[in-house]
Amino acid sequence: MCFSALMSTNPDDAIVTLLSEWLAFGTRSEDLRVGLEEVDRSGLDGEAGEAVQELLAELGVVSPNGRGRLERLVRETLDAVALS
Repeated sequence: MCFSALMSTNPDDAIVTLLSEWLAFGTRSEDLRVGLEEVDRSGLDGEAGEAVQELLAELGVVSPNGRGRLERLVRETLDAVALS
């Protein structure tokens, strides 16, 4: 995935794209973490900002086989960002 192309779009759109691609098995958890770290999240506040921070924290400690555990959190983050 080309993260630089995502960075030129609206940060909310870039985050939604990253999360959606991960859910569709298009990227690894490490790629999701790197992508989320590169997106300008300064405009995220409230529930969306908290959800992304919580997801980043979990991505930092999850095992490579921990996808099932992450899926719920990714879906919740996607909802929070999409509805913000």
